[in-house]
Amino acid sequence: MTMSTTPKRIVPFDDILAALLDDSRPFPPAFLHRFSDLTPTDLIKLKTIWPQISTQRRISLMEDLEELAEVDTLVSFDDLSVFALDDEEPRVRSAALRALWEADNEKLVPKFISMMEEDPDEMVRATAASTLGKYVYLGELEEISSKTLRRVEDHLLSVAQSSELPLIRRRAIEALGYSSRPEVKPLILSAYNNADPQWLCTALFAMGRSASEEYIPAVIEQLDHPDPEVQFEAVRAAGQLSAGDARETLLEMLQAGIEDDELRMAVIWSLSEIGGEQVREVLENLLDQTEDDEEADFLQEALDNLFLTEGLASFEMFDFEAQDEDDLDSIINLEDDEDEEEDNNYYHSDN
Repeated sequence: MTMSTTPKRIVPFDDILAALLDDSRPFPPAFLHRFSDLTPTDLIKLKTIWPQISTQRRISLMEDLEELAEVDTLVSFDDLSVFALDDEEPRVRSAALRALWEADNEKLVPKFISMMEEDPDEMVRATAASTLGKYVYLGELEEISSKTLRRVEDHLLSVAQSSELPLIRRRAIEALGYSSRPEVKPLILSAYNNADPQWLCTALFAMGRSASEEYIPAVIEQLDHPDPEVQFEAVRAAGQLSAGDARETLLEMLQAGIEDDELRMAVIWSLSEIGGEQVREVLENLLDQTEDDEEADFLQEALDNLFLTEGLASFEMFDFEAQDEDDLDSIINLEDDEDEEEDNNYYHSDN
């Protein structure tokens, strides 16, 4: 006997638009995927009714799409997000910018620069500055034109060195963390020596992105800072810089017990980026002891990352023929991409 299956009904896009306009009912989460890779016709329909959608519904939609994109790498909401950059509501514009953090479209750079310098909302301008950090990163990898990189760096430096609002200047410095321009180091050191803990957080964030070992002593000095945000950024920067001298301190923190879950996860991940003596043993013991599925998944990811870290360390012990260098570069770029994605996931929710 054969069993028949009823094909899953595809909801017409007009019905989805109607649901967006209906504030009397919650918008069905199952509809969110339909905003990925919109056809030109559907995008036009959405743009047409967009002004009629309530402000709160537009905010919720963009924030929900942002969250979905974080867990489903197959979706792309770029077309809608680019359109939403011009929304009248600042929270919609900010969410649209965050949704475009994974984009690498050089054509968007002028828009991001304009929003950083001219948007009337402070948070939007700060988020635009953060978004430009992606292009500094791509420029350092020579994946965008040197002209675009120079333009992005010039505008970020101008904002960072200006009398702009502190939050916007801080985000500009953080975005410049990837940059090898000589003007960046004095900005980072000035932020580090600022009495305000928020500026110290900015300095540590930028140091972690710099890939420069010269900052390691300054990062280690803040691992026991009394301010939780500063300590978190120091822990994360230690991992990004593969600071072997921080290993013992991080292990001691972990073994002493860390109440704050976010800090504990940061310590675990940084240890997976540093590697070395005792790290695998400690992480495997934690995995054996945990009864929490989410923590187990995270610890397994950390162990997988440790495997990459240990592999790179092994490569560095050998001399390479010229043909081997491309393979090594591929592995290094893979790890760099993971670090850059981690930056986006941990990015400040701003205060």
